[in-house]
Amino acid sequence: MKKISNNSNRLQRKRRVRAKVSGNEQRPRLSVFKSLKSIYAQVIDDATGKTLASAHLSELKKIPNTIEGAKEVGKLIAKKCIALKIETAVFDRSGYQYHGKVRALAEGAREGGLKF
Repeated sequence: MKKISNNSNRLQRKRRVRAKVSGNEQRPRLSVFKSLKSIYAQVIDDATGKTLASAHLSELKKIPNTIEGAKEVGKLIAKKCIALKIETAVFDRSGYQYHGKVRALAEGAREGGLKF
C-alpha cells in the first residue's frame, strides 16, 4: 500500500478550499505558506491574479520562527494592507490546520486592523 505524505494531503485540502474561496479587489485573499525556516503571507486579488502585498519573517530582524514571529508577520501584513486601504480580506489557510503559527498569524492580522 502506498503511503500518502502529509504534504500531499495538505495540497489536496488546499485545492478543495481554493475551489470555494476567492478574493476580489474589495475583499482580497490572504494566503499563508509555512516553510521550515519562515512563514509567508500574501494578499492576492484573484480577479486580476496579482499580489497586492506580501510579508515574511525575514523582513523582521532577529525574530525567530515561532508563534510570536508568526503573530508579528500578521501585524506586518495588516499594516501593509491598511496602507493600501484594504480593510477586509478572505483568510486562506492553504490546507494547514487553524492552529499554532497559522492561528497566530491570523490573530496578529486582526490586531493590526484587518477583518476576516
